Formats: sequence, structure tokens, C-alpha cells
Amino acid sequence: MLEAARVALELPAAQRDVHARILAADVALLELLDAEIAETERELEEVLGRTPAAILTTIPRVGVVRASMYGAAIGDPGRFRTSAQVYRLSGLVPKLYQSSGRSREGTKISREGKVELRQAIIELGRALRDGHPDFARDAKELEARGKRPGVVACALGHRANRVAFAMLRDQAPFDPARW
Repeated sequence: MLEAARVALELPAAQRDVHARILAADVALLELLDAEIAETERELEEVLGRTPAAILTTIPRVGVVRASMYGAAIGDPGRFRTSAQVYRLSGLVPKLYQSSGRSREGTKISREGKVELRQAIIELGRALRDGHPDFARDAKELEARGKRPGVVACALGHRANRVAFAMLRDQAPFDPARW
């Protein structure tokens, strides 16, 4: 990094000025995008407040975007009796191989379902891994047992889905002692 800085300083003044203008334009664009993202999140927060999914923002590290992703992907939570039905709809369940009357589960996910729900469940799992010590411990245990990152993400997502679905169903805020 120091070498790159030294090389940059060795550039002729005209080139440094061009690079400085380009950098200033990029910074201005970044600030504009940050402002647009903040405005969109404010609007999303307003809409989310009128939905049952607003309760999900009480989960540690789950903000407006993650709660909205899950709420929009699941739709009306009343159409599901259990969190297992939601998980099945996401396509994160193991593939099932059937032949000649025999069945076995595969090692890959089925991917038969809603991509948006699958992404939302994985995001909830990531948030809880980073914001709740029990989820972090579970992730470390799975990794210590040699599980691949995708398997760990699915396992944490599965648990996060059960928590999120129960919160939606009961309209109860996140309780660290319970989950």
C-alpha cells in the first residue's frame, strides 16, 4: 500500500490532477448513492411498519431490509400452519431421490421453491449468527465438525426461519432467553 502511494506521488502533476478529479467524481457518486439508499430505507421502513413483518426488526442485526425481504417473500403468514411449510417453500430442504420404491435424501438442497424466500432465510441466519451468541456457537460447532459453509448457512437459516415464523405468527418480539 505504501508502495502504491509512493508511485501515485511520483506521477506528473497533470496526471495527479486527472486522478484527483476522477476520485472526487467517484466520491460524489458514492455520496449520492448512499443518500438514495438511506431514502429508500426510510420509505421501506414506513411500509414495513404497516405489515406483520415489522416485528422481525426486534431480532438482533435484522434491520428494515432483512425484515422486508422475509416478510415480502413469505407473504401472508396465516397461509402456513408451521415453519416447516415455509422452509419447504424456500427450497432449502434436502433433495429426495426415489427409484424402484426406494427413497433417500441427497446432500444438496432441492431448490424447488421461491428464490427470494431462500435468500431471506439465509440472510436471517447470517444476522442471527452475528447478533446472537447461541447462533454463533452453533455455527462454530458445525464448522468444527467439518461442515461446509453452505451447510452451515442452511442450518442457521433453518433455525432462524423457525424463530422468525413464530414471531410473525404470535406477533411477539424477539426474546433472547426463549430462542
